[in-house]
Amino acid sequence: MNSNIEKLYRIGGKPVRRIIGLMSGTSVDGLDVALCEFTGTGMDTSIDLVEFVTVPYPVDYKNEIASIFSKKQVDLEKLTILNGWIALQHASIILDCLKQWNISAAEIDMIASHGQTIFHAPKSLHGHEKFGNATLQLGDGDHMAVATGIITASDFRQKHIAGGGEGAPLAAYGDYLIFSKSGENRIMLNIGGIANFTFLPGDLDADKVFCSDTGSGNTLMDALMRDQYPGKYFDEGAKIALAGTIQPALLRELKNHPFFKQPFPKTTGPELFNMQYLKNAQAVSGTGSASIEDLMATLNRFSAETIAEAIQSVTGGNKDFEYYVSGGGMHNPLLMTNLRALLPVADFRTVP
Repeated sequence: MNSNIEKLYRIGGKPVRRIIGLMSGTSVDGLDVALCEFTGTGMDTSIDLVEFVTVPYPVDYKNEIASIFSKKQVDLEKLTILNGWIALQHASIILDCLKQWNISAAEIDMIASHGQTIFHAPKSLHGHEKFGNATLQLGDGDHMAVATGIITASDFRQKHIAGGGEGAPLAAYGDYLIFSKSGENRIMLNIGGIANFTFLPGDLDADKVFCSDTGSGNTLMDALMRDQYPGKYFDEGAKIALAGTIQPALLRELKNHPFFKQPFPKTTGPELFNMQYLKNAQAVSGTGSASIEDLMATLNRFSAETIAEAIQSVTGGNKDFEYYVSGGGMHNPLLMTNLRALLPVADFRTVP
C-alpha cells in the first residue's frame, strides 16, 4: 500500500485527529491558522480549538497577490510562479506557529489548506453559455506537504463545482456538523470580504441546510480605503464612515444589480464588487463628487442592508432564530450597529 494512503488510513482510525486548518480570504489581510483536535465522525464530530492565530501578511505578499488578484488579464508566468510561492509562504507560517506552540510537525496528522482565491467566476457572472462555473485558488498542496512534512489536503472548491455547485460558500457542511443544535434555528453569518450565511434548522434536517453569499461584506469598503489611502487596508473603527452621511441615490444604485435578485444559493466576489462597481454606481446616481466619508458611510450601509435583506428572506423576521457572527466585519462598529437596527430581532453572538 502507498505509504501516504496507509498513513491516511491510520489517521482515520485514530480517536483524536490533530489537523491544522488554513484560511486566506478575499480581503488578503492575513492567514488564519487553526490547530484543532477532532473526535468522532459525522453528526457525532466534536472539535476542540487548541491554538488559533491570524498572521498578518507582509506588504510584499499583499503586493504580489494584488498583481494578479481578481484581474481578467494577468501575467501568466507570474500566475504560474506564485502557485508554489504562496504554498511555501504558508508552509513557513505553519512551521513558525508550530515552533511557537512547542509542537512538532510529527504531532500533526494533516493540513487542510484552502489556498488563496485569485479569481471566482460563477456562470452567472462570466455569462459564457458553453462554460460552467469556475474558480481558481493558488497555493499548491504538494509544495506545502514537502515543505512541512505533513500530509496536505487542498483545493477544496473544485469538487463542489464538479458536483454542480459554484465552489462557494463551503461553510455549510462544517457549520452543520459543528454548530447545529436540536431545537434551535441558527443563522451563522460570516462577514469577510464577501458576506455569507448558513441556515441551520433546529430539526437538524440536512436537506434544509444551505449557505449563500449575500454580496459585499468588507470588500468595497476596503477597496475604497486602498484607493484613497495607500498603505491603509480597512476603515479602522469605522472612523471614516462615522464621519460621513449616507447618500440615498448611491445606495439605491449600488443595490440595483441582478445578483441581489438571484435565488439562493449564489456566490460572488471582488470580480463584481470592486472600485469599478462603485464608480459606475456613482456615475448613474450623480454622486461623483461625494466625499470619501459619505462614500464610506454609504458602502457600510450597503453591506448591512444586503446582508439583512438576505437573512430576512429566510427568517421572515421570525424571532425563533439565534444569530451568530464571525469574520472581520464583526469588528466594524458601524456595520454591526446598522445590522442591529435592520435586524432588531437578532441578538448577535460570536460563534460558539
